Amino acid sequence: MMIERIEAYVVEQELDTPFYFSQFEFRSRQICLVKVVAEDGSYGWGEGYGPATVVKAGVEFLSPLVLGEDPLQVEAIWQKMHLRALDYARRGVLVAAISAIDIALWDLRGKLLGQPVSVLLGGRRRERVKVYATGMYFVHTDDLIGKLVDEARHYASQGFRALKMKVGLGVATDVKHARAVRAAIGADMQLMVDANHAYSLSEALSFARQIEELDISFFEEPVSPEDYEGYRELRQRSPIPIAGGECEYLLAGFRHLLSNRCVDIAQPDICGAGGLTETKRIAALATAFQTNVLPHSWGTGIAFAAGLHLVSTLDVVPGRLRMPEAMLEMDRSESALRENLTHPKFAIEDGRVAVPTAPGLGVDVDPEYLERYARAG
Repeated sequence: MMIERIEAYVVEQELDTPFYFSQFEFRSRQICLVKVVAEDGSYGWGEGYGPATVVKAGVEFLSPLVLGEDPLQVEAIWQKMHLRALDYARRGVLVAAISAIDIALWDLRGKLLGQPVSVLLGGRRRERVKVYATGMYFVHTDDLIGKLVDEARHYASQGFRALKMKVGLGVATDVKHARAVRAAIGADMQLMVDANHAYSLSEALSFARQIEELDISFFEEPVSPEDYEGYRELRQRSPIPIAGGECEYLLAGFRHLLSNRCVDIAQPDICGAGGLTETKRIAALATAFQTNVLPHSWGTGIAFAAGLHLVSTLDVVPGRLRMPEAMLEMDRSESALRENLTHPKFAIEDGRVAVPTAPGLGVDVDPEYLERYARAG
């Protein structure tokens, strides 16, 4: 059995309501999807995190290395792609292209072997994964606090038991927003904050100290991703656990982040950091540093399914009889692509989502929707 072809699609849909965060504004959602097809017609789906047109170009660059290979030899194919890109892509969108192909290969491999990806990754420690809602982006309104509070209450009504809000507009503003949301959702709901690397070290420390009383589970991407020294000092001084790694790539990048004790929680994006192959290695490395992994996830059902499979297999450190739950991000910001492109849908019950048990990732793409929203060329 050989890989016969690789298809890459840029899929985009305009937003009904543009939204922004600390770095820029979204007016549409787009993603690069990858379909790897074997000679018997079997196929697997993957996606890459980042600017979709650039990721697609990376997939087209890497595809000749993959065609004709045995789709069961996933890690060998990963290494072949990595070595070809190593001279100019130890991070960034070419790694996302590797990630997209790799995820599709795991999906295809699972289908060919009749096994869910979680089994191929080593076996599930849990059948259901706790998820947290990511949302509460900013919109242009005269009542932003009211919008954030209403959205937080909506997530609670949907069955979420944890949620993450955006910050990064300035310390004083962010403190007001966080206090309002905590007051609205009560003390029993987990609350996290995400600055998307908007703060200086001194600002991040000031913010963390002012919201300590709100019982924040973690403070994500407080400072610039390349500021390892700032991360390390903040982690030493912050009263709130520090999370990061969304903008980190490959095992070598996470080795630096972890060995310098920069974070309490590592957040590789499976669709950007190197796919399932590399993220599994990153998780093993993090365990050696007694650091838990909570993957970043912001895409379609393909990305979310990949996250469910991986998180279902993860160890939680430190080990103990009554083990804390592993957790996965579940994007709830506006995205018709996420809601309509893949099936089946994921149901939330008591703040958790069941890990798919069908062969591969357990999700498929709606061909009519793909045709409608895929960009020409």
